[in-house]
Amino acid sequence: MIAIVIVTGITAARAIRADNAADRGLEPGDGDHIIDVNYSSGLGGQQSQIRVPRDPQEYAKTFVPQDRKPKEKS
Repeated sequence: MIAIVIVTGITAARAIRADNAADRGLEPGDGDHIIDVNYSSGLGGQQSQIRVPRDPQEYAKTFVPQDRKPKEKS
């Protein structure tokens, strides 16, 4: 029983280290990432797309409430 616990612990630690070494995320840039969303409950469904800006600053601006956004100069 103790050997199984030790082997499981070692395997889990290796998997966590390997996962942390993998590159995550996407490179910033111009344009948008397009995410396809499909949902089906068995009785019906929904399909749509979500656009997410590639620029981190533009992405962050989407979380600012409308009344807090600075007025654009004309």
